[in-house]
Amino acid sequence: MILSKKLRWITLGVAVAALVGAQSPRLFGAPPKKELHTATGFTLRQRDGLDIEAQDYLGTPQSEAAVQRGLKWLAANQSPDGSWPGGADVGIVGLCAMSFLAAGHQPDRGPYGRILHNATDYLAQNAARTGLIYNPQGSAGGPMYGHGFATLATAELYGQARRADLREKLERAVDLIIRVQNAEGGWRYQPGSPDSDISVVICQVMALRAAHNAGIKVPRDTVERAINYVKRCANNFDGGFSYQATGRGSGMARTGAGVLCLIVMGEPNCEQVKNGLEYLMNRTPDASARGEISPGYAWYYCTQAMYQGGGKYWHYWYPKMADYLVKAQRPDGSWTENQGLPYGTAMACLALQVPAALLPIYQK
Repeated sequence: MILSKKLRWITLGVAVAALVGAQSPRLFGAPPKKELHTATGFTLRQRDGLDIEAQDYLGTPQSEAAVQRGLKWLAANQSPDGSWPGGADVGIVGLCAMSFLAAGHQPDRGPYGRILHNATDYLAQNAARTGLIYNPQGSAGGPMYGHGFATLATAELYGQARRADLREKLERAVDLIIRVQNAEGGWRYQPGSPDSDISVVICQVMALRAAHNAGIKVPRDTVERAINYVKRCANNFDGGFSYQATGRGSGMARTGAGVLCLIVMGEPNCEQVKNGLEYLMNRTPDASARGEISPGYAWYYCTQAMYQGGGKYWHYWYPKMADYLVKAQRPDGSWTENQGLPYGTAMACLALQVPAALLPIYQK
């Protein structure tokens, strides 16, 4: 069933109530222009310039059915240890888990309760005392990508599972992100790397934002340094964002990541956000399959960025994205992606579920 505006406000209250010790988002931005209060007492921050309230859902029966087929495929293909074949990386497990949370499912409850329970166990078991969430057997690349996604998922799961062990693991994971932030203000593949790139930075920023929502302290200095780095990646000549602050090549996925970074860190009205949204208005979702190393990355971040932008940006982007993903879904319910079927399916499901805003990190 299509979510009505009234139902969306109700589910917003349910999702917020699930957060443990939720804090004011002022740590991540300037004091708000005005405040809107829901029945739960949660304060929505209304800033000038962007459609913060998300008036339009824009989902369709086709997009919702596609999500259900995708979740069914993920459930059927989970390994006994809680990971996915070809997707044992902790980041992919985190993204798959969030796909179910974004549809309103909870650990140990309902038809997918066991799937979420197993995924939560997998993340917890791969969380080291150093704070790093990483399975070297499941990932051939640097650990910070996976750590960022896994920390984000752990923060979202912590608000749902109420497991005492997750709090400590989340605190350690966040502490690691804070400790290894480099002199540039960013992060890269390895903890403590001297250089940064925007694709790894967005993973850490979203993890910090989710942890902050769940009551974990994040220093303002960490946020400000990250803001400065992301702004240095913005290109004045076309409004897009480059992969690194030292480069000047714009791309669709990195622009979605840059815009979303700045919005969640409390800079929704800066010039870099406005220019980045206009850059995406000149692109189409199907271009991600032709010009991006990881199309799923573009689906995920561009959709969130345009949702946060609201208004004309959201109306332009989401119908095209939903139509593209519905048509691209495989008969078995999965989505093809360069990083594998679990990753592609999770990213598609998450992108399609952005407007429902059941996942706290999606909320405005």
